[in-house]
Amino acid sequence: MYQPLLANRYLGSRIIPLIAVAAVALCVALVIIVVSVMSGFLDMLLNSGRTLMGDVIVRGSDSGIPYYEEFIDQVEAHPAAAAATPVIDSFGLLKLPYGDQHEGVQVWGIEPESFNRVVDFETSLVWRETPQEVRDALEFMDTSEPEQKFQGTPQLKPTSSDANPGIILGVEIDSAAKVRGEGGKYRVTAPTWWMPLHNVELTLVPFSRTGQLEKPFNLKFEITNEFQSGVYNIDSRRVMIDLATAQRMLNLEPQPIFDREKAAEGEFVQIGTSPARAQMILVRAADGVSPEELQTAVATIYRTWTDRVSVDESRVDQPPPERFVRIRTWREHLRDLIGPVEKERELMRILFSIVYLVCAGLVLSIFWAIVYEKTRDIGVLRSVGASRSGILGLFLTYGLVIGLAGAILGAILASIVVRNINTIHEALGQPTPMWLVVSAFVVSGMSLVVSIILFFRDSLLNSLLAFLGTLLLIGVSFALLGHRGFLMWDPSVYYFNEIPNKVDWFSGVLTMAGAIFFSVLGAAIPAARAADIDPVRALRYE
Repeated sequence: MYQPLLANRYLGSRIIPLIAVAAVALCVALVIIVVSVMSGFLDMLLNSGRTLMGDVIVRGSDSGIPYYEEFIDQVEAHPAAAAATPVIDSFGLLKLPYGDQHEGVQVWGIEPESFNRVVDFETSLVWRETPQEVRDALEFMDTSEPEQKFQGTPQLKPTSSDANPGIILGVEIDSAAKVRGEGGKYRVTAPTWWMPLHNVELTLVPFSRTGQLEKPFNLKFEITNEFQSGVYNIDSRRVMIDLATAQRMLNLEPQPIFDREKAAEGEFVQIGTSPARAQMILVRAADGVSPEELQTAVATIYRTWTDRVSVDESRVDQPPPERFVRIRTWREHLRDLIGPVEKERELMRILFSIVYLVCAGLVLSIFWAIVYEKTRDIGVLRSVGASRSGILGLFLTYGLVIGLAGAILGAILASIVVRNINTIHEALGQPTPMWLVVSAFVVSGMSLVVSIILFFRDSLLNSLLAFLGTLLLIGVSFALLGHRGFLMWDPSVYYFNEIPNKVDWFSGVLTMAGAIFFSVLGAAIPAARAADIDPVRALRYE
């Protein structure tokens, strides 16, 4: 019974235990913050990968897969698949509507309806209606609102023979007209340059069925919306156009096949039509089906389908054999990116486990000093009947309380920092407010006055502590004065637009348990020494 009472008394009677608690708390907070950011980065990467490309990707060569509609029908008929969609993947040059600015972009040709069933594309669209600031500007310029329909699946096909097809831009391709505010929402700052008010020109370089480059294909597009995936490399490079338009620009549309020998009239004789082609098929798994199970099913379907088509003499083209087609899960498709991140996270966990040794070392040093100081108290306890195991339990309880208090405080501190890490990052990106600089210098001056008063009152220790605090405050004041803001998390470097702000509580609980265990372990050696003290010698201790 006396162990908890004495442990509580020792904790409240000295400042050293509080320092140990603070040290353990900082160590725990450091590990949780770093591991949470790394885990959040990995989770965002995994979630975005599956959201952007479905569960299974069937990737053919650049010449595409013919008769892909039949293959998609067979995939969607399988109970393991929920939906499938064809995609054209190419690179092009985008001419923006102002000045002579061009951007190299990744072009995806899609069927909006089926693409939305696979990746929930509508949820990534930025604009749901014309922003109020744009409407105000158009009213001031006596111009009508753009006839854009932002609700539902966007229209990419041309509405008439003389209309331009539609295009959807990644939201970061053009940042001249808008800024990203709190919550990730975009606010238009230059209404006249708001993208859905304008057209752009896209240039693609097609190639023939024999693999030779042909004349570049230029086409004007009407911007119908912008999308935000949350992945900077995609939002700043990818554009979406209609699948049929992409096929036409890249010579992947249906094309006539002519006999090599000329007819009597001097013209080639058409003997058939080569079907349209798609370069990728994205497949979404049905509920309860894993990507690996779907991958097996899709591979079987593709093998059966190509075997049947290969013996059909009425076909003028043949789909590529299975060995020339990559059928991969989204994890396999991103393995070059996911693998290193997973290893980095585990490496971080191992490296930062060193802080456990710091916790153990601090507690050991502090407890060794406490045992040395409390030698007579230990002798009194032993003389009135306290056993060696009781003395051991006293100091182990002491260490447990320090580890437990430090772990809880560290977890609370880490949770506050992680949840507000983007706000902290935005504050670091801004110059220090002058009122804060002035306040810091005022507090530094007051601390200096206090240290001088203590010095003349013959309180050397308190004066020295106050002087050291003054030096620290002066250093902070000049650091605030010189702070002009800096970008710590660059989206173009770190892949995502935001810093992950969710606490990895699995790693957090392990970190807390490790800190508590090593705190008790650090207390064990001094506790054993205290238990071995002879009571007679302890009472005679000076």
